[in-house]
Amino acid sequence: MPVPFVLWRRWWLLVLLAAVPLLVLWSWPRHIGGTDAGPALNQQLASTPSASETAPSSAAGSFDSTRLRGVSWVGSDSATSADLEPLRKAHVTWIAQMPFGWQAGAADPAIRVSTGRRASRGSYWGESDAGLLHTARLARQHGIRTLLKPHLWVRGNGAWPGDINMKNQADWDAWFASYTSFILHYAQVAEEGKFDAFCIGTELLYPTKPAHDKAWRRLIRQIRKVYQGPLTYAANWSGEYQQIRFWDALDYVGIQAYFPLSPAANPSLDTLIAGWQPHLRELAAWQKKVKKPIVFTEVGYKTTPDAAARPWEWPERLALPIAPDEATQARCYEALFRACWGQPWLKGMFIWKWYPGLAPDGPARRHADFTPQHKPAEAVLARWYGQ
Repeated sequence: MPVPFVLWRRWWLLVLLAAVPLLVLWSWPRHIGGTDAGPALNQQLASTPSASETAPSSAAGSFDSTRLRGVSWVGSDSATSADLEPLRKAHVTWIAQMPFGWQAGAADPAIRVSTGRRASRGSYWGESDAGLLHTARLARQHGIRTLLKPHLWVRGNGAWPGDINMKNQADWDAWFASYTSFILHYAQVAEEGKFDAFCIGTELLYPTKPAHDKAWRRLIRQIRKVYQGPLTYAANWSGEYQQIRFWDALDYVGIQAYFPLSPAANPSLDTLIAGWQPHLRELAAWQKKVKKPIVFTEVGYKTTPDAAARPWEWPERLALPIAPDEATQARCYEALFRACWGQPWLKGMFIWKWYPGLAPDGPARRHADFTPQHKPAEAVLARWYGQ
């Protein structure tokens, strides 16, 4: 899950300065760089050969029905057949559903699990047990499979799961006991709903260090007694996936693939493809050792000129808004597929992220973030997922 660059800053002066342009952004018309520019841009991307083409020739070859063509589905207050129809048109065959556990702080060993719809702000029916099960059933009716991928939300200014780190062994024991209760609950949900795959954790940098390998193997054995389907873990791209020792106990390697590609604004397609090469060489060499197929459990790009520089960061909430850049986002998608889609070790990917029922004309705050919906990036996604 992309990390908030700054969370809940209280810079009131900045808020006042940002208020007027934010209102302008909120009313930003979707035809600017969107529906008008989209077809021409996608035709250009589809027909432009890359000077640094590196993907294997099979990338544009026969359709591989076993490849995971996924998106990260955002839980909302409803899920209908109409919400699933755009996925079918984009050749999406998997969704990842992401319920949350709540941790009061990075050093707090207690994890709170809310299995029903909470009354508090930010609670969505789609993240409740009932919502997860209903959405999975509905997706199955449309030929779409489901990965259940629980996340932890860590309270604190700018905190993320990669910050979780206990102070002593007693706290680690308590944390793993709490995490086991949390993850086994969702393993039971996955089994009850006949989910097609289950992710046992996401971006837990310190808990997955080699010192905790035995705890994870014990947990995996417990999960397999509850859930009968394939298992993965979603490791951060920056170092975490290499440190994990328990990959042999899972079915897939999951990587949150927010690899930086270029520090430049508006980078060219060739620059972006070249930016993938050192990461691909490292992944290919490492995968030969671990001997497990890799799934990009998250990958995506903001609608900003610098989308390829630090893809893991959300747009800063209170920063002065910048003009949306759908062309750069679309080029990032094109480079992603050209560089990666034909790699023999890549089993598939989940694009971050997809809002059910998002309309072409708003809200602007959704269109300004990672989603490819109603942008040229969506056409790039559909073209490659259709291959």
